[in-house]
Amino acid sequence: MSTINERDRYWLQMAADLSLAAIEQNCGGPFAAVVVCENEFVASGQNQVLELNDPTAHAEMQAIRAASHKLQRFDLSDCVIYSSCEPCPMCLSAIYWSRIPKLVYANSGADARAIGFDDVWIAENLCQPLPLQPIQSERIPIESATQAFKLWQQKTDKIMY
Repeated sequence: MSTINERDRYWLQMAADLSLAAIEQNCGGPFAAVVVCENEFVASGQNQVLELNDPTAHAEMQAIRAASHKLQRFDLSDCVIYSSCEPCPMCLSAIYWSRIPKLVYANSGADARAIGFDDVWIAENLCQPLPLQPIQSERIPIESATQAFKLWQQKTDKIMY
């Protein structure tokens, strides 16, 4: 049983409303997301895959990019993301990378699959070792790439993320 509070419901409704607008704007799929910090609106994003010809322009990705830009930081560990749908593997990874600790979503992944957005095969393949995935891959060690890692490891003023 869900224990959604009224603040969560408010922000989730905003994401849902933006997903409806995305359909009218025909910029991509019916998805939107909102990033909130300390119960204040930070940024939103709509699916813009078609508009930008960018397969990574999913709603959550766009909202995270906009929030990071607005807040001038990559660590969003004090934020919450509200999404009109359960995130795909790429977007969920971005939520992890941005350190957002809370996700609230409306539609499920099964709901997305029912309307033609099926990312189950991506999630299943990501669990496999790279050589077993359907994307052809080959490792070719290059000294300059190894050197870059060595230099990074020795760097005293690096910022980890």
